[in-house]
Amino acid sequence: MAVDAKMMKAADFAKVSSIDFVERFATNIKQLQEILGITRKIEKIPGQVIKTYKVTGTLEDGTVGEGEVIPLSKYKTEVSDAFELTVKKYRKQTTFEAINDKGYEQAVDDTDNKMIKDIQNVIRNSFFTFLATGTGTATAKTVGLQGALAAAWGKNQVYWEDYDNGGFIYFVNPLDIADYLSEKDITVQTAFGMTYIENFLGLYDVLAYSGVPQGKVYTTAKDNIILYYVNPANAEVAKAFDFTIDATGLIGIHRDVDYTTLTTDSTVISGSALYAELISGVVKVDIKTAAAAASETGSQTNPQG
Repeated sequence: MAVDAKMMKAADFAKVSSIDFVERFATNIKQLQEILGITRKIEKIPGQVIKTYKVTGTLEDGTVGEGEVIPLSKYKTEVSDAFELTVKKYRKQTTFEAINDKGYEQAVDDTDNKMIKDIQNVIRNSFFTFLATGTGTATAKTVGLQGALAAAWGKNQVYWEDYDNGGFIYFVNPLDIADYLSEKDITVQTAFGMTYIENFLGLYDVLAYSGVPQGKVYTTAKDNIILYYVNPANAEVAKAFDFTIDATGLIGIHRDVDYTTLTTDSTVISGSALYAELISGVVKVDIKTAAAAASETGSQTNPQG
């Protein structure tokens, strides 16, 4: 008897699962884009490199006598760093025994969920490692997280005053904000493995993640953050490889069956990363401790020499 062409086979479920994999990843990255206020998403083209910039210059003295020539203040934008986006490649296998024991969807979903989380972790850690290279600094005047946030806020107002921007985002370690969360009625949400607090203390959009060193605050303008990515289904790649992708084109997956080992093979590529265009616009502030404040007070009241 001929097999009905509409009969669903294992290969059909593999395709459905592939779509589900990329859609779940895309949902998380979209949430992150919304939280960070990312409106700039750039697809890498062959031969293109990423460039980050810094603004340098000196403001001349504005005290100018009547009729005198006003001195020019000169500023320029320089390339701070240039590097290529690295495409990450991953592969996993699900065995016949796992599928036979748990069923296809559960066996594949278990490993899919773990792989999604691990890929997200790579992207997160890369972003926070990049933020640590920011060259902007500010000094907290008062003790604690609130003092550091205030200093960061002030630096943002000065640095970005001549730029149109969609607001600022502040990054902190969860241990530095935990006390506030336990004492106040604050609404939080999670996205991409991070905790987001909107309008924290009535002023700050804060993202808490362990990738920020404890005792520090990072901040930058939301519009300074760029999502840069390789599309797994761009015209050149598609000539050689068949990847299932979502509408964002941020991650691709291809599944196949290996009968020599009785496993399903999943190959995943991800070439997405978050960067800040103006590295000098990424500000780092140390959270001042009570001990540091006491030391400063002591040195001022007991000057040496």
